[in-house]
Amino acid sequence: MTAGLQTIVYPVKDIARAKALFTALLGVEPYADEPYYVGFKDAGQDVGLDPNGHSKGMTGPVPYWHVTDLKERLASLVDAGAEVLQDVQDVGGGRLIASVKDADGNLVGLVQDPASAS
Repeated sequence: MTAGLQTIVYPVKDIARAKALFTALLGVEPYADEPYYVGFKDAGQDVGLDPNGHSKGMTGPVPYWHVTDLKERLASLVDAGAEVLQDVQDVGGGRLIASVKDADGNLVGLVQDPASAS
């Protein structure tokens, strides 16, 4: 089961310029502002900027589906033919992420928040 698309992460080459652009676009300051990730929350959406995204295989923005059991959902996607790009990783506070690529090269991200952890 998913809670829908609530997060999108953009790979960026210049985090400072990207941060300025998204601050201007969204009209809010980032809630997370680290050299490895800048995150904004606006209108129920989480927008992230990843300066290491290109080296992780991100070819453009990646939508992240919020799920209740990330490991189970990831296994289901792999069984359905997806290729793992980023295996399960705790990005802090128990929040888990992973991403896959489908047969057409589309990227799909998964997020499991700590409250959903099993």
